Amino acid sequence: MKRNIAVIAGGDSAEIVISLQTADHIFNTLDKDLYNPYLIELKELEWNVKIENESYPIDKNDFSFTKDGIKTTFDFAYIAIHGTPGENGILQGYLQLLRIPHSTCDVLSSALSFNKHACNSYLKSLGFNFAKSVLLKKDEEYSIEEIHAKLGMPCFVKPNADGSSFGISKVKQIEDLNEAIEKAFKEGKEVIIEEFIDGLEFTCGLVKTKKESIVFPVTEVLPKKEFFDFEAKYDPNMAEEITPARISKELSDRIQNISSQVYDALKCKGIVRVDYMIKEDEIFILEANTVPGMTANSFIPKQVTAMNRELKDILTLVIENEF
Repeated sequence: MKRNIAVIAGGDSAEIVISLQTADHIFNTLDKDLYNPYLIELKELEWNVKIENESYPIDKNDFSFTKDGIKTTFDFAYIAIHGTPGENGILQGYLQLLRIPHSTCDVLSSALSFNKHACNSYLKSLGFNFAKSVLLKKDEEYSIEEIHAKLGMPCFVKPNADGSSFGISKVKQIEDLNEAIEKAFKEGKEVIIEEFIDGLEFTCGLVKTKKESIVFPVTEVLPKKEFFDFEAKYDPNMAEEITPARISKELSDRIQNISSQVYDALKCKGIVRVDYMIKEDEIFILEANTVPGMTANSFIPKQVTAMNRELKDILTLVIENEF
């Protein structure tokens, strides 16, 4: 008997557009011989399953829906929400209360990885390498001069709990720092400012299951803009991505090994992507993404293709790992 799979999209952040694309790609890629996939959109308290051109409300008591008098429940939830509530542990907690297995990290790992400063601080304590940073909280005073003295120029300003590069700025002059901080605060209550690493950007996806652990090939990222912002990430014309990366096997192995160690340190589940900057063979971790983009233009599907694997089979690994 086929399992009913809820592919959950939407969310309450600026990343909803990418979430819908990710969910659509996952929905179309899932093995239809094994699964009955359903696309579910969450937008604040409006939760609906989309079937053809019709919408049916989700009963939040047990995460089910009723169509033509027939009630449907789900065996598994594939979370495709970037940002809140799908990437920060909120949705994971709800699903775990209902005993519905899901595709991502559990509550603690999701919440920790979503908060960049907390995650970086934890991983630093385990010996992982990060750029220097400063955390700002809304309505608390800060000193532009002190930030400049610690981090120098240029620097990056970004929301502390967000993804897809919304609200991020590269600041080159101290007089532009306040404006960049205000821009980032529009996306959340905390802002993280990081020193600029003058190097090359790389990213590496991976998945670990009971049946198989796979670290994907490393991708080299060459933005056509000054940095890899939202447009560069999701517009195929705004960045060049080379998989596998044009680096030595030794350096590639180091990146893959660090990715595996980060996965274990954060107690991750499902498909995860770790982003890096490399300067003169020194590897700096940028962040770990526990709900990475899975659009047709995203890194993970391209990395899977580069290793001659089928994304359909990788998704099956993730789902069957819970049974």
